[in-house]
Amino acid sequence: MIKITFPDGSVKEFESGITPYEVAVSISEGLARNVLAAKVDDTIVELNYKITHDSSLMLFTWNNTEGKEVFWHSSAHLMAAALEELYPGIKFGIGPSIENGFYYDIDFMNYSISSDDFPAIEAKMSELAFQKMPIVRKEVSRKEALDYFTLKRDEYKLELINDLPEDATISFYSNGKFTDLCRGPHLFDTAVIKAIKLLNTAGAYWRGDEKRKQLTRIYGITFPKKKELDEYLVLLEEAKKRDHRKLGKEMELFFFSQKVGAGLPIWLPKGTALRKRLENFLESVQKKYGYQQVMCPHIGNVELYKTSGHYQKYGEDSFRPITTPQEGEEFFLKPMNCPHHCEIYASKPRSYRDLPVRIAEFGTVYRYEQSGELHGLTRVRGFTQDDAHIFCTPDQLKGEFCKVIDIILYIFKTLDFKEYIAQVSLKDPVNKEKYIGSDDNWHKAEAAIMEAAAEKGLETIVEIGEAAFYGPKLDFMVKDALGRKWQLGTVQVDYNLPERFELFYTDADQQKRTPVMIHRAPFGSMERFVAVLLEHTAGNFPLWLTPEQAIILPVSEKYLDYAQQLKIEFDELNVRAIVDERNEKTGRKIRDAEMNKIPFMLIIGEKETADHSVSVREHGVGDVGVMPVEDFAKMVINRTKNELLGNK
Repeated sequence: MIKITFPDGSVKEFESGITPYEVAVSISEGLARNVLAAKVDDTIVELNYKITHDSSLMLFTWNNTEGKEVFWHSSAHLMAAALEELYPGIKFGIGPSIENGFYYDIDFMNYSISSDDFPAIEAKMSELAFQKMPIVRKEVSRKEALDYFTLKRDEYKLELINDLPEDATISFYSNGKFTDLCRGPHLFDTAVIKAIKLLNTAGAYWRGDEKRKQLTRIYGITFPKKKELDEYLVLLEEAKKRDHRKLGKEMELFFFSQKVGAGLPIWLPKGTALRKRLENFLESVQKKYGYQQVMCPHIGNVELYKTSGHYQKYGEDSFRPITTPQEGEEFFLKPMNCPHHCEIYASKPRSYRDLPVRIAEFGTVYRYEQSGELHGLTRVRGFTQDDAHIFCTPDQLKGEFCKVIDIILYIFKTLDFKEYIAQVSLKDPVNKEKYIGSDDNWHKAEAAIMEAAAEKGLETIVEIGEAAFYGPKLDFMVKDALGRKWQLGTVQVDYNLPERFELFYTDADQQKRTPVMIHRAPFGSMERFVAVLLEHTAGNFPLWLTPEQAIILPVSEKYLDYAQQLKIEFDELNVRAIVDERNEKTGRKIRDAEMNKIPFMLIIGEKETADHSVSVREHGVGDVGVMPVEDFAKMVINRTKNELLGNK
């Protein structure tokens, strides 16, 4: 007999060799019908995995992230099986599950494929799924694996096999006629895959290398019920309407120019003003917490990044060095701000009485992202981080970390991000070569993060192996209005960079001590944050942040003088207003203002001009009524103040 421990702490005895599915049956028939995968100890396994020793066990259904991942991974194999029947001789790269669905990278050889072919592929997938094909795992020797894919002439799988460690377990998974190289795990069979939708195609270089062949990536999603697919497609349509690239163009916030270069956004006047308001907002918050603003160059000597360790870890992801023609010095476009801030700390002697030192910068950095990975403002080559670094004593660490959490939570409240979870990213204890610094420093840093998160009552999840190379971190995963998750604010504890830069302070006993460093960026980057905010609000920014708070709409040209007079008055009252001077009908002007998501439309005619008033129409609400100009201005100012206080 073996003992199995369940998530609630209960322990039951079973015969050795029992499978997770059999355990589910012993609990309830309903659970057995819905279970998709399991975790035995720390490993996700299939439902027919034999448990032969005392273990912990978790059972996953569609309601669990792990259950969806296995469901979608198996769906990728189902799609591959359908494609192989429809397009004989094609070759397969990789086909993982992703956050919403799955994809497979495929070399279609001499076939051409587009979204027009999706209905036929979906029909074949449904046909195969209906056959309730078992998904069978088989462990094979390296020679068997190489022989199989040599016979298939699939150079992609052969390359993957040859890159595996000599002692690696190699497994195949077969569903129907299709066999794939895969670690798994997978579903029992294909019967539970009921609703199928292929979404789009994209080009993807093999193994992300622009020098290698470009494959065709097909994205898809599947569900256990058609109703869930229908709901997802409605959500997808709403997401298209909210796409920040579409809204950014319509609202004239930013654009990209091929002549300037891919992944390098250009901010237009309205977008620049919006960004500056975000920066001013954060600066005002930081000032209350004792931060000082700094500015650093956009380039740095390569030796700076060798000292920090960034060159060794990320040199390949940086733009090529800039070499001075006479002296032969090498400079990098700044890929991060922290080494520069270490030099600021080192620029003068520090006493324990000076600590903590808190320095902040809206610093623009540059990283080489492959063109296929670029995506609007969320994945760019040049971006501005709302970066800050705190240098403190070990005794001050937890308190400073808690204050950073306070700043992030205040920002979320002000901008109406109500749902979030804190992800604690720790070091991978196995792949230690990924990291720098002593185990002792890592243990202290990880403990500080866990204690601070607990003290603040944060809902947390722990991810092993997701730490930065120099220290563990706390990332805030935020849900937007459509329920999508985004990684925004981040806080990191670092004992290592201060050591590498030989930073110190003099303590009360006149001894030299090394400070601890906290890296933090509540927005993450201005570009990504604006993109997320655009999609979260659908462009309906809060009143304090929106580019224009009001637009003045004269009903005819003879009221233009009054309109311009109102604009001057609003400027003096700190209300952002513009005038629509076009010779268009009032209805057209209102429709255009609604389209541009301007919060208030101020319609003026003969009566309003005579009474020094405005007829107010609110975006998304309709007519509010006629009011004196001063009353309207007070209403806007009061709403703005309440929003910044977190009162909606």
